Amino acid sequence: MLPLVAHASSLSFVMALRRLLCSGQAVAHLVGNNVKNTSWVAVCIVAGSSLGCAALAQPYPSAPTSMASAPQGQIVTLKQALEAAWARSVEAAASNGQHQIARADHVVSQSWLSGAPTLAISQREGRGAAASGSRETEIGVFLPLWRQGQRQQSGATAEVRGDWAQANEQVAKLRLAGQLREILAKLWMTRAELQQAHSQGQLLQELAADVDRRVKAGDLAPTDAMAALAELLAQQAQVVNLRQAEQAQMTMWRVITGLPAAPGPEQTSTDAVPTTLAQHPEWREANMAVQLAQARVAQSEYQRGAAPELGIGARQDRSGGGQAAQNSVAISLRIPLGTKTYSQPQVAAALAEHAVALSEQQRKHLLLEADLQLAQAAVQRQQGLMDGEVERATLLRERASLLRTSFQAGETALAELLRAVSAAAHAESSVSRQQATLYQAHARLQQALGQLP
Repeated sequence: MLPLVAHASSLSFVMALRRLLCSGQAVAHLVGNNVKNTSWVAVCIVAGSSLGCAALAQPYPSAPTSMASAPQGQIVTLKQALEAAWARSVEAAASNGQHQIARADHVVSQSWLSGAPTLAISQREGRGAAASGSRETEIGVFLPLWRQGQRQQSGATAEVRGDWAQANEQVAKLRLAGQLREILAKLWMTRAELQQAHSQGQLLQELAADVDRRVKAGDLAPTDAMAALAELLAQQAQVVNLRQAEQAQMTMWRVITGLPAAPGPEQTSTDAVPTTLAQHPEWREANMAVQLAQARVAQSEYQRGAAPELGIGARQDRSGGGQAAQNSVAISLRIPLGTKTYSQPQVAAALAEHAVALSEQQRKHLLLEADLQLAQAAVQRQQGLMDGEVERATLLRERASLLRTSFQAGETALAELLRAVSAAAHAESSVSRQQATLYQAHARLQQALGQLP
């Protein structure tokens, strides 16, 4: 195919000739002055036709073999794309951090101490003549203890936090899958339009070549060749725009997934498995958030103030004057008093978190139900539109075929045939877009049901 600039130059020249020929005064003036001018016009017409024929002689680029197929050897599925995108996503790092926090809480709950032990060492020496040589040395360890039931509650909270982290990870994966599904739907739609534009371009090239042949034979006017060439160039410009849109969408796909190819509809299942909202990842996450908030409220009740401490120590006394040292063992228990007042902010924060989690749970249930109803209605609506577009495209395609046969027989004007071909092309493009929209509706239904690839 010649570069688009060359086609545009040919079109500009031919259109200039068309304006000249369509001006009755200019033609009359040229014919009235002398025969040389008339001959010059004829030469220009032949030159313009030659330029148009040069453009028509170039083969039209072949259409893509599949609406969204990947190169051979690089076919991927949406599940593989999701795994690749998850491995390089920020959400994966955040989810890994939540799991580590849950495991750390579980390790703490398995300890027989509620905190780190404390080592205390002290020594006192006597001053003055009477206390000369006396010394008192004491060493002890203070062990923070769990309150009654606190250790069991801490373990239960750590377990709930782990379940919540798992549910939160599934929600993050579902949202990432939704983002990939939306990108794929746009990519499929663009490739469908690109494939249709290629087919339409081939048809227009054949038609323009036929018109040019009949112009040379004297059956049609040169203006008909100009009109056919103009339609062909406009179609080629549309192909260029669609290719740019496809490249932009593939760039976005590679940024998110790191994969060089995208799956097509044939590698992507659109079957929505009937499920209940109770199995939806976002609903499970909302429930786990409520349970985690409840566990934190219970844990805050046990963590009122500082933990009790058990002290175990050894003491050695030297009186001086050559007397033997006296050793003793000390055991102590420290119990904080009046801690309820100081723990109220912590308890209030846990209660507030629980109230927010309950409200979010109710809101999430309403939103999930609404999204599911909208997605189901969208699938039914798009399926009905798809059936209508297919029937309409079939009728317009048959009409264009009949008019082309009539045009070849000299019974139909070129303008009417071009309108019919354009209408059929728009209908075919609409079918392709509707097919991609239907895929998108099914993908959104899967998203509303909480189904991962």
